[in-house]
Amino acid sequence: MTNTESASGSLQSPHNSQATHGSTAASVPHATGDQPFFDSVAYGNGPDDSVTDTSEGAAITKHTVTIGGKKISYTATAGHLVTVDPSSSQPSAKMFYVAFTQDDQKEETRPLTFFYNGGPGSSSVFVLLGSFAPRRIKTSMPGFTPPAPYQMEDNPDSLLDKSDLVFINPVGTGYSAAVAPRKNRDFWGVDQDADSIKQFIKRFLTKNNRWNSPKFLFGESYGTARSCVLAYKLHEDGVDLNGVTLQSSILDYTQAGNPVGALPTAAADAWYHKKLGIAPRPTDLGQFVEEVAQFARTDYLNALRKFPTTDNAVVEKLSEYTGIDKATLLAWSLDIAGYDSRGNSLFLTTLLKSQGLALGAYDGRVTAIETGIAGKIDPNSGGNDPTMTAVSGVYTTMWNVYLNEQLKFTSNSAFTDLNDQAFKYWDFSHIDPTGEQKGVDSKGNIILYTAGDLAAVMALNVDLKVLSANGFYDFVTPFYQTVIDLQQMPLLSQQVRDNLSARFYPSGHMVYLDGGSRTALKADLATMYESTVSNTEALGRVRALQARTASRTAGTH
Repeated sequence: MTNTESASGSLQSPHNSQATHGSTAASVPHATGDQPFFDSVAYGNGPDDSVTDTSEGAAITKHTVTIGGKKISYTATAGHLVTVDPSSSQPSAKMFYVAFTQDDQKEETRPLTFFYNGGPGSSSVFVLLGSFAPRRIKTSMPGFTPPAPYQMEDNPDSLLDKSDLVFINPVGTGYSAAVAPRKNRDFWGVDQDADSIKQFIKRFLTKNNRWNSPKFLFGESYGTARSCVLAYKLHEDGVDLNGVTLQSSILDYTQAGNPVGALPTAAADAWYHKKLGIAPRPTDLGQFVEEVAQFARTDYLNALRKFPTTDNAVVEKLSEYTGIDKATLLAWSLDIAGYDSRGNSLFLTTLLKSQGLALGAYDGRVTAIETGIAGKIDPNSGGNDPTMTAVSGVYTTMWNVYLNEQLKFTSNSAFTDLNDQAFKYWDFSHIDPTGEQKGVDSKGNIILYTAGDLAAVMALNVDLKVLSANGFYDFVTPFYQTVIDLQQMPLLSQQVRDNLSARFYPSGHMVYLDGGSRTALKADLATMYESTVSNTEALGRVRALQARTASRTAGTH
């Protein structure tokens, strides 16, 4: 793995975009042992909605899957757990989850990974159906996936051979809701959300006798900010983690839209669509974006600071890297990450404008007919982005098929995959443990910064491994901005920093939707899990740290 300390000088992807699957998988449901479940509770997703029911019903089904030539028997559980207020021990939220657990394993040696998406306001359906569960959807990425009939397939890249998997739906998403007298909006904030996920994890550990299992988090997009806060809060409650995967990170909101961080992604998009002003076209994407990153943090940064005074050679180089002519770049004040008056990305709507196409912000390989209807795409929320449009149909349809017919959980309620209301009411205020906040917004609220939480928990738990996974074509959370954020986080110990690795893939925001990248990311995850679990001394230190911390917080579990 490439350590982030040297990532700015080594951004080459270790993976071939044409990578193929090295194994096959087959999933066969058992006819016996299944326990279907119908849930009659109405789960509202509005800010003032709640439920009174506190039952923990679940559908349980038995399956087998073959991964890497090994047949694995596993149990799928789709249902609810009820979290409690840590002070009063009264029910606070009823949270929906799907878990995949390998049968007949010892808890002391069997890892456990908790997954979630971001938003805020997203359910976990995207990472569940697209990444490392035993089954996954088939898409036409980076092309548009045609309408039904769609297909699901067995997942040869499933992480189930390395860990049990739990996919969590935060309050107000999926079938998760507050328990009265609390309301959904009570959980819609940085700390409120992390606290509720923390309580869910502790409830899962208790109900399933998994307290002594090696524990991992996997968060995507805003889920990476959640992971940083959550990891620290878990430590404070005596639950120390073995590893955290941050996929497509947003760790410092003051840097959202930073053109220096975005430039290498813009160059990658131009490279993919063969719009570079460089001949011959570079053959190695990793080496090329490393070159662009060097330019971004030096000549380009200086040019932005000096504008409107310009250096023609720098503007010429910027044009070559981005495929945008010099006159247009000057009209943009050289800001490659800028937006027009309607909130549309200048670069994404200009690169292929002559062809009547716009690029996807979530994956620059994806294009769509540019109609001008797409709203501003930013790290905080979704929209009419070509990337999401390309896969939304298959996600919606196959989730209903998978949940109802294969996992055998049915409900009269509507499943909330994305909740715009949660984002609208979200409280982004947060004080990280290091005090490294980066600024305030127009209302005086602290702008979210969570790299400090990550630094703090890594310093306290010196055996915590962190993997940063990033797509070259992600313009929403650009990979090079993540490199900058991780390099600048307040973590002084080089020994602890050595636990932090960054990997880069020829994919977009949802790295796993690219087949070769998904296979490569699975291999990187397997390496992290194997090295962590096989290190018995580190496991012992983590458990001892957990025991010491737990003794200070007795009674909160």
